[in-house]
Amino acid sequence: MNDANKLSYEIRRLVLDCSKQANVGHIGSCLSIAEILGALYADVLRGEPDGSDRDRFILSKGHAALALYAALVRTGVIERHELDRFCGEGTELSAHPEHALIGVDFATGSLGHGLSYATGAALAARLHGSERRVFVLLSDAECNEGSVWEAAMFSAHHRLANLIAIVDANGQQALGKTRDVLDMEPLVDRWDSFGWNVHEVDGHDAEAIGTTISGLVTSQAAPHVLLARTTFGKGVSYMEDQLAWHYWPMSDDQYRRAVDEVEQSERDRLLGVGQRTGR
Repeated sequence: MNDANKLSYEIRRLVLDCSKQANVGHIGSCLSIAEILGALYADVLRGEPDGSDRDRFILSKGHAALALYAALVRTGVIERHELDRFCGEGTELSAHPEHALIGVDFATGSLGHGLSYATGAALAARLHGSERRVFVLLSDAECNEGSVWEAAMFSAHHRLANLIAIVDANGQQALGKTRDVLDMEPLVDRWDSFGWNVHEVDGHDAEAIGTTISGLVTSQAAPHVLLARTTFGKGVSYMEDQLAWHYWPMSDDQYRRAVDEVEQSERDRLLGVGQRTGR
């Protein structure tokens, strides 16, 4: 079994390095899903990247593509040097995922479409007699979109238990707090009312995410949704819960501070500081 916590740290570190090199934003959105991707790519997703019966993963919140690229690098799907061209001329590693890149099955970016893709992929798996599962990572703001609920109704009606949605519930979107733009809470009740099996998890506990998924029934039952409660910009104190980090790139000083904080958190984890102090 791979170390999901170590992978989560490596994803954060690469996000900081490559966003600084490319001078692009969407950093906070990437940092909030590090543990979710760490759990998926360390312990959950089955099959080789080009295998027909591999599990599928769709990053519906496509603006967090850099976090996905980091996971693909650290699991050996793409080479590290390819990230040096992130958002550069002629690269396949653009600001949103493109399906020309190995490890990306669906291009995403226009929010609210990922669950529809995932629903089709899950139904296709059933029709093909395949045991592959389909995972889709949405933002909580995407739940503002009507297409999400159309797909939710369809997949519940067809009892697509091989479909697992994960909602990055960080409470923010591009123009403000989700509760102020269009409040979707209580998310548990909304998804439950659409016929889904609902599981609330700490979105920054990679082990808990993996354990929850391992216990899911993925044949002939209702689809599943994990409501992953997260903090926007997690791991970098001055970014946490700050709207500006949807778009802003980092200055040199901000980058150094962010790296110091993320590296110190990883050292503390390895030394068990959090467990000893109760932090």
